[in-house]
Amino acid sequence: MTIDFWTLGLQAINVGVLIWLLSRVFWTPIAAAIGARQTATQTALDDAADVQAKADAALADVTQARAGIAAERTAALAEAAREAEAQSKQAAAAAQTQADTLLAAAKATAMAKAEDDRAAANAASATLAVAMARKLLAGLDTQVVQAAFLDRLVAGIAEMTPSDRAALVATPGGIDLVSPDALDAAAQAKVTAAVHKALGGKPDLQFVTDPALIAGGELRTAHFTLHNSWRADLDDIAGALTDAA
Repeated sequence: MTIDFWTLGLQAINVGVLIWLLSRVFWTPIAAAIGARQTATQTALDDAADVQAKADAALADVTQARAGIAAERTAALAEAAREAEAQSKQAAAAAQTQADTLLAAAKATAMAKAEDDRAAANAASATLAVAMARKLLAGLDTQVVQAAFLDRLVAGIAEMTPSDRAALVATPGGIDLVSPDALDAAAQAKVTAAVHKALGGKPDLQFVTDPALIAGGELRTAHFTLHNSWRADLDDIAGALTDAA
């Protein structure tokens, strides 16, 4: 086998020329296109990454906003519930106060009516008692009744302290001796003597009539009254009945 070096050399030269042509005409543009495509792809990836980052940031903002809205909604509902509860309690308190006021007014009205009814009943009882007392007195010996009340008047004076009797004797302007009917001169003299003796002094006595006493007699000054009458007894009885009721 014979090797033709000239042929091999020419083929090697052809291969080198082909490789040079390929590198200059074909490979360089392709490599440049590939590099440009890679650059464009990387740019697109970078833009996509930026867009993704912005989208993620926007999503985070939306999520945070939704969380804030939810928190505000929860707080608003809680505040509304508190206000509703407060208004309910206030309304209940106002209703209770109004009910208590109405109840108190009703009780006061009922008590006032009961007091009025009691006063009317007492007045009626007093009127009846006075009428009955007058009827009873009409059937009795007036002089005997007056003598009994005079004895009671003297006993009442005797129960006073010495200083009170002395003050009564020294009363300026004298003392009113009140009786249900006018006393004649003899009766006045008898009463005057008995009162002076009981007082231990001789104050000036002015005889005054007051039919409301029914029977008996009273000593009166501007600041003192010694009750000794049938009317006073009836008032005491009526007061005792009222207190007992």
